[in-house]
Amino acid sequence: MQSEQPPRTTVSPTDVAVRAARQVRLAQCKLVVLKGSQRGKEFVISGDVIRIGKVEENDLALPEETVSRVHCEILRDNKGHLLRDLHSTNGTFLDGAEIKEAYIRPGSIITVGTVQLKFQPFEERIEILPSDKESLGEMVGSSLRMREIFGLLERIGPTEATVLIEGETGTGKDLVARTVHDLSRRKDKPFVIVDCGAVSGTLIESELFGHEKGAFTGATTTRQGAFEAAHGGTIFLDELGELSLDLQPKLLRVLEQREIRRVGGNRTIKVDIRVIAATKQDLRKEVQKGKFREDLYFRLSVVPIHTPALRERKDDIPLIVRNFLIGMAKGGAPPREIDDATLASLVAHDWPGNVRELRNVLERGVYLSPGGAGGSAVKLVSMPAPSAETGRVSTPSFDELKSYRENKEQWENEFEKRYLTWLMQRAQGNISRAAREADMDRKYLHKLLKKHAIVT
Repeated sequence: MQSEQPPRTTVSPTDVAVRAARQVRLAQCKLVVLKGSQRGKEFVISGDVIRIGKVEENDLALPEETVSRVHCEILRDNKGHLLRDLHSTNGTFLDGAEIKEAYIRPGSIITVGTVQLKFQPFEERIEILPSDKESLGEMVGSSLRMREIFGLLERIGPTEATVLIEGETGTGKDLVARTVHDLSRRKDKPFVIVDCGAVSGTLIESELFGHEKGAFTGATTTRQGAFEAAHGGTIFLDELGELSLDLQPKLLRVLEQREIRRVGGNRTIKVDIRVIAATKQDLRKEVQKGKFREDLYFRLSVVPIHTPALRERKDDIPLIVRNFLIGMAKGGAPPREIDDATLASLVAHDWPGNVRELRNVLERGVYLSPGGAGGSAVKLVSMPAPSAETGRVSTPSFDELKSYRENKEQWENEFEKRYLTWLMQRAQGNISRAAREADMDRKYLHKLLKKHAIVT
């Protein structure tokens, strides 16, 4: 949105980057009114798309009669800033020449009707201090890593910057996305989630952009896509690394032009959205392998955030456990307690499934403890998985001839097999349903099921 405060520093335009989660370089631009009723005013505007026109809904509203309602826009891409005329009545001029679209140089003069604007991109460097908070949104953590992330989210949440969240499965990337949305000016608008890994390749385009009636077999009605549904709010593209190469150019075009076309349709539809994406893959490596477009990566990684694995912030485990137990308390009952030995065991575990796995273990422990959800204490002995053969609860036993690592691997494998067997029984053999109930990636679940010969 527009602001009349001048920038604190002006440097060459670059992408936004996060340096060790301590500094953000926020790409913005300054538009100075050289001629017009607002002569002398400076407007500092952030965002990948800047719309200029007469109506207040524009990022820069110019009240002159010679300016069209939505006159032109400035798009930021990997080549620079692109000025596009939006079928205005009096045309858009760049350094005296009328254009339909052209890249802007720093210091160029844009003429919109009778208004002249001087364009100057700049980069604002924002120091990110660790937050004093131990929670933000639904996330908790007192470690330096988490408080740095909280501090970063508090600063970039209110901006329009696109965010790319990378991290292992189960590290809370969805909570980061929700928190960014809740901290933004769009918080009262839609927050639409698309799991790019859960939708088949033939349907993902319709899921994102919608389709017209008769566009393909089975399209019996016109359907609105996720981008239209998110208009005015935020779209969260989860597991974006799963998106096929043939669909990536279409997504890039939407991100750059902020307009979509439904499958089978001819009409373009403008969308006002903020984009947040997440992936468990290292997209930089995927770009090097040719599996992900470099220009799309540039467009998405405006503010990259890495969510740390739980093993990298074990100091947070006691706080996370306490938070989960409070959330599991029913009907105003006091939260369950956990003894020191149990807590020490939880802290010692490596948690390959991260926070998601910890939550599942705690939930099972609560309901298998004596007294069920209304019991008093959760102990390690009360948290084993049910036996696949008998359905009874078994307690761990250890082989004194084996090392710590060998004992651990044995029981992790046993836990996986028993849990997966129990999960598939609950889901009546339906892998998609089992993945949803376990809050797991479907492909990863299928891989584990094959590993333990539960499915072929």
